[in-house]
Amino acid sequence: MLRTITLGSAVSIQGWFVRALPDGRIVVKVDDTSYTGAPVTAAA
Repeated sequence: MLRTITLGSAVSIQGWFVRALPDGRIVVKVDDTSYTGAPVTAAA
């Protein structure tokens, strides 16, 4: 499943969901690189 995360205040990354971390962040994978950040919630 594709998920979007934010790194800092201006960078967003969309990649394949890998796992959720205990602190609420998630890990996504883009090609061979994994990124950890805060998940972006869907707008209503």
